[in-house]
Amino acid sequence: MNSENLTRQGVLFALGAFSLWGLAPIYFKAVATISPMEVLAHRVIWSVFFLLLLIGATRQWKPLFTLIGERKTLLRLLFTAFLISINWLIFIWAVGASRIIETSLGYYINPLISVILAMLFLGERLRPIQWVAIAIALAGVINQIIIVGSIPLVALALAFSFGFYGLVRKKISVNPIIGLTVETLLLMPFALLYLGWLAFNNGLMFTHQGMTIDLLLIAAGLVTSLPLICFAAATNRLSLTSMGLIQYVAPSLTFLLAILVYDEPFGASQLVTFGCIWGALVLFTIEGYHYQRRKQIAMRLTACTS
Repeated sequence: MNSENLTRQGVLFALGAFSLWGLAPIYFKAVATISPMEVLAHRVIWSVFFLLLLIGATRQWKPLFTLIGERKTLLRLLFTAFLISINWLIFIWAVGASRIIETSLGYYINPLISVILAMLFLGERLRPIQWVAIAIALAGVINQIIIVGSIPLVALALAFSFGFYGLVRKKISVNPIIGLTVETLLLMPFALLYLGWLAFNNGLMFTHQGMTIDLLLIAAGLVTSLPLICFAAATNRLSLTSMGLIQYVAPSLTFLLAILVYDEPFGASQLVTFGCIWGALVLFTIEGYHYQRRKQIAMRLTACTS
């Protein structure tokens, strides 16, 4: 298959992954009558089943068992499992609490947070334009605090939890699907214990709210694993620059859902906050694109002269 077809497939897979993530609030709104903790437990448990089916279908048992046998890596994945479970729980709660706009803000901020974390923990140096982009984004957050009168805790919690998740996962060289399978396997005992505790205290909603809710809770596994499958397929076909551009589809769709479908309030002061974030991201993305292009040109020139 030629590179043009691979790129076209990669774009379709990337759009599929980020569109599914962006439209995820529709699913979590549908299960908003169930407590966020129970939804999270089902998300973990049913994800294990769907991911194991996927690994069986793609015959990836050997790398899975190899990873399970690496004690040091397992400890790191236990930490990332904790981080992603916190991220999922905050998102589930925020959607049910009609704070979808804040979740979109969190995932808009996330790339900037990731750059700051890379600077602090990986020793990466920020380029001047990146500093300007971060300053503009910070101005947006300050506007939210001073003018709107509230700290965007949901947005910051989502951005930092996912940022730290990405930071630690970057140091673990593992296939994303196999990595998530191990993470959910590590979380599964806690999820089962929690559901058992709910059942013992007559608080379990599963099998007690009708077939529709039961099927929706089971579908949590697909909601988690399907976009990841598309994402993994896209990363094998596209450059990081292309993935970076397409990733904004997810928070944009979430933002539009919040405004157009769920009628969440969005005033002029919030527009200033989002305007700063959008401006920072445009600047950040354009600078990153040109930086990568310059690197590629420099590498080609070096290859030609050597």
